[in-house]
Amino acid sequence: MDFALTDEQRRIQDAIRDFGEREVKPYAAAWDRDEAFPREVVARLGALGFLGLGLPPDVGGRGADALACALVVEGVARYDASLGLTVASHAGLASGHINQFASDAMRRRYLPRLARGEWLGAWCLTEPGSGSDAAGLCTRAVRDADGWLLTGTKMFITQGSVGHVYVVLASTAPELGQRGISAFVVERDTPGLRSGRKIEKLGLRASDTAEVILDNVRVPPGQLIGEENRGYKQALRILDGGRISIAAWCHGIGRGALEESIAYVRERRRCPSPALRGMESTLAEMAMRLEAGRVLLCRAAHLKDAGRPFRAAASMAKLVCSEATMWATTRAVQFQGGASAGRDQPVERYLRDAKLGEIGEGTSEMQRRVIARALLSGGLPTL
Repeated sequence: MDFALTDEQRRIQDAIRDFGEREVKPYAAAWDRDEAFPREVVARLGALGFLGLGLPPDVGGRGADALACALVVEGVARYDASLGLTVASHAGLASGHINQFASDAMRRRYLPRLARGEWLGAWCLTEPGSGSDAAGLCTRAVRDADGWLLTGTKMFITQGSVGHVYVVLASTAPELGQRGISAFVVERDTPGLRSGRKIEKLGLRASDTAEVILDNVRVPPGQLIGEENRGYKQALRILDGGRISIAAWCHGIGRGALEESIAYVRERRRCPSPALRGMESTLAEMAMRLEAGRVLLCRAAHLKDAGRPFRAAASMAKLVCSEATMWATTRAVQFQGGASAGRDQPVERYLRDAKLGEIGEGTSEMQRRVIARALLSGGLPTL
């Protein structure tokens, strides 16, 4: 297996690193402190093509592969996990769902503006009573002569109050359970659609997270994505790809924590102490755990691009990257001690941000279930 990046992937990696150093790193702490969504920076990412990188050229994208898209998410999260999550959710979930399953007319209506960052996308699956159990959602979509009437509440929606295009999962046949879920596109100005309360979070404070309330929202028939009652299967496919993005997002945070820790230990070497050897050992352990996750990430992206089954591989990558990053950020704070406690210190922010990696887009427990099912069904032939 060749682990080298292609020339195009290297150019993308270099470009996003340059953008992060100039446009993100100097401001990330202030965005976090003020809980400020960086609209202008998101718009610049769109103008540079980073928000539509993986979309086909016919709708304004560049047709980049899964690893190239992961490099963008990783590169942004290295400097600001909140902004990295905006990129991952907009490009991988909302735009990705429309691109994969919507009609050609719907794709051409929405994707060019989403690719340019003129519109932001929000993917509305989670509800107050359903998270990892997506089949338990209660939002209803009732058909009538004029289309569909949507009613329900979505929770923890990224871009929930700043989005322009909402992909909403709703039950169209409650008696069928998960086999009766459909997906719809709802535009922000549709009567009855509104943002609820803003969610105050442990970390990711510059990421817009809010309730989305649908109060008798009427949408025409053409806003149904794909076939009726196919939304749950669509969502599973989107989540598989999304876990590759979240693995990359986690790795970016972990890499940032490692780089800050390396700089700290180099500074401590000027005045050697008995604790220095232990710190060096911790650095080695950080690097090994993070690199193991990155190898799994690259493998999952390779399988996706090759058109081969990648669900279990994506779960492995997401699980290992998230837990490695949680471990690395915890150790980064621990061995910097009191120096890391200030709100403007990067490792303190990395630790708070990293926790979502073990929860979002399927908890660690859910990932283990996915992997176990693949093992029991013979779905991991490479082992």
